[in-house]
Amino acid sequence: MKLAFVVDPLDSFKIYKDTTFAIMREAAARGHALYAMEQEDLTWRGGTVYGSARRLHLTGEKPHWHRTEEPATVPLRDFGAVLMRKDPPFDMEYVYSTYLLELAEAEGARVFNRPRGIRDWNEKMGIARFTRFTPPSLVTRREQLVREFLAEHRDVILKPLDGMGGASVFRVRHDDPNVNVIIETVTHHGRKTVMAQRYIPEIRDGDKRVLLIAGKPVPYCLARIPKPGETRGNLAVGATGVARELTARDREIAETLGPALQKEGLLLVGLDVVGDYLTEVNVTSPTCFQEITEQTGFNVAGMMLDALETALG
Repeated sequence: MKLAFVVDPLDSFKIYKDTTFAIMREAAARGHALYAMEQEDLTWRGGTVYGSARRLHLTGEKPHWHRTEEPATVPLRDFGAVLMRKDPPFDMEYVYSTYLLELAEAEGARVFNRPRGIRDWNEKMGIARFTRFTPPSLVTRREQLVREFLAEHRDVILKPLDGMGGASVFRVRHDDPNVNVIIETVTHHGRKTVMAQRYIPEIRDGDKRVLLIAGKPVPYCLARIPKPGETRGNLAVGATGVARELTARDREIAETLGPALQKEGLLLVGLDVVGDYLTEVNVTSPTCFQEITEQTGFNVAGMMLDALETALG
């Protein structure tokens, strides 16, 4: 089967930890043909969505881990599946790509994750559909409401709705002398919508990435433990990833959300769980496959390919 991946530039991959690379490697081992394209390679012309796709071969060598053939313009419906694995930020160019992929779906292409699902499930706002699992939270652009939330909860996390990798995430205490400037900075003086959440002390034990594949939880999560002096449990800012079996609460959250997310066409989802609380629902390009596999022996990419092949019949 021909699998097309919409990705960031291949030369930017850190293959020792990249989840898209793990999926590609598993697919190649099963005999599937790999193709790569970037967002700029998507085109709609004459009623058809095309991709300027390069056949991709994995060499098994470092640092030159791949070679590609000359690009060919191919209707997306001609691929067995198209996997949208472009990393955030989820900006308007990302939205435009989902429009093109949705048009391709209408022509018969099989796209994972489903473009409409990616658009509808903002990674911060997704938790609003499952408030039984969330910490006290607020979404607003009004600075005064943020101050009132902080006065009530005394210790909060502030973050933009379109960030990734811990960028522009602040922990703020009620007596912080920089409260006003932090709120002004995060909200852009009331012009940008933000999320505030009560601080969860269990972050010291890790921000757990719980993976859902076709609505089913991977039996292990990756607890991303902040480095000393840091609040953010993001690998991109130096957190340490430790694989652990899911707790009963992790499973309860995953098994509750799984069917709803699968119904939306979201084959692969990454839930962020701190302590007993759901904090984010990641649908663009969830990661942590390689870290979990290396530490536990569980083949996460194999589970992903099993689910993909089942979905494609």
